[in-house]
Amino acid sequence: MQDRRENARDKVIYGGVAEIGENGTSRECIVRNISDKGASVEFSNTADVLREQISPKEQISLRIARKGRSFLAKVVWWRDNFVGLAFSGETPAAPVSDLEERLRKSEIKKRQLQRRINELLGER
Repeated sequence: MQDRRENARDKVIYGGVAEIGENGTSRECIVRNISDKGASVEFSNTADVLREQISPKEQISLRIARKGRSFLAKVVWWRDNFVGLAFSGETPAAPVSDLEERLRKSEIKKRQLQRRINELLGER
């Protein structure tokens, strides 16, 4: 299966909260992979209820507490309880300390180095 994404996604397991539409209906989810442009999230078996609440014009706000970030996104695809999101903008939460900002930058650098190692080993 060919990957059509512009950016490679990093496999992660982050807890998240998705808020749908203006009424602010929120559902907990698990972020399974993420990039600068989008993410794949998994909802519990209430995804069918969630699907009924989302119209094509509505945006989802995805909050990832561990990253201290929020994203505005639109749904690109649905498969069972998995949803593909394309980010349309980011509402960054201000870091509480310099340590959080340095940790965030360190995680980005770690992902870049891991990708490079995989390329050199021929795993991509």
